[in-house]
Amino acid sequence: MEEIPSNLRYSESHEWVKVENNKARIGITHHAQKELTDIVYVELPKIGEGVKKDGEIGVVESIKAVSEIYSPISGKVVEVNNKLEESPELINKHPYADGWLTVFENINKKEIEELMSAEEYTAFLEEIKAH
Repeated sequence: MEEIPSNLRYSESHEWVKVENNKARIGITHHAQKELTDIVYVELPKIGEGVKKDGEIGVVESIKAVSEIYSPISGKVVEVNNKLEESPELINKHPYADGWLTVFENINKKEIEELMSAEEYTAFLEEIKAH
């Protein structure tokens, strides 16, 4: 089983959120990138764009499928990971580090609290595997 960082919050659609100084860094989990296999293209949101919880914030294309990425929280896009344009495989190699997608400000702390802890996400993945 992959390591699930304990300092992040997780969504059922396999995105992670890391809160840093009233901003939130967002990416997709190890489980999500593993399911997608080799990622070849990433489309990210535009800086300045307002995003609602569960709204689409991008697209990840792999050799297997094209998948939308849904925002686990609401916020305003203030940064995107431009490295992914040239090196989308960073998501496969380092989903919790260099493979992050975007940073939001104007975040809602209540929405973050509603996301799963690492322990809850681990149990969620176990439940998925059991079915």
